[in-house]
Amino acid sequence: MSQAPESRPSPPPVYHERQRLELCAVHALNNVLQEQLFSQEAADEICKRLAPDSRLNPHRSLLGTGNYDVNVIMAALQGLGLAAVWWDRRRPLSQLALPQVLGLILNLPSPVSLGLLSLPLRRRHWVALRQVDGIYYNLDSKLRAPEALGDENGVRAFLAAALAQGLCEVLLVVTKEVEEAGCWLHTS
Repeated sequence: MSQAPESRPSPPPVYHERQRLELCAVHALNNVLQEQLFSQEAADEICKRLAPDSRLNPHRSLLGTGNYDVNVIMAALQGLGLAAVWWDRRRPLSQLALPQVLGLILNLPSPVSLGLLSLPLRRRHWVALRQVDGIYYNLDSKLRAPEALGDENGVRAFLAAALAQGLCEVLLVVTKEVEEAGCWLHTS
C-alpha cells in the first residue's frame, strides 16, 4: 500500500508587479510594501506637490510615462510614516542591520533596447528587494516572477554584486523610529 505524499505548506504569496511604461518607481514602492498602495496618478500628484509652480516637472518624464526620481519615492514613503535611508557604498555590507530594514530599493543602470536591437544607452531602473517569511526576494518589475535570494547572506551577496558594478544606489526602507535611532546600522 502506498502512502500519500506529505503535503508541504505552499510558499507564501509574494506580491510582484510587472513593468509597465516607465513606472518602475511605482512598481518598486508597491513591491517593497507588498501591496498596491501607489499608482501613476498618485506619483504624479506627488510630483505636483514637489514642484507646484513648474510647467515641466523635474521629478518625472516629460512624456508623462513615469520615470520618477528619488524625491518621489522618498515623499511616497514619508506619507506612510516610513523613511528612505541612503546606504553609503563605502560602508561594508556587514554593517547593514537587515532585521531593522523593511526592504531595499535599488537604482541600477538598465540597458535600452528597441525590440532585439540593444542601444548603447543606459537608463536608470528602480528595483525592490524584500524579505517575505524569512526569504529575501528580488522583486525587479522586469522579472517574470520574484527571484528568491535566500537569507541575509544571499541578499548581501546580491547587494555586493550590484554595488561592484558601479552606478548603483541603495535606499533602505525603514520606519521613522528606526531612522531616528539609526539602528539600521551595526557600528560595532
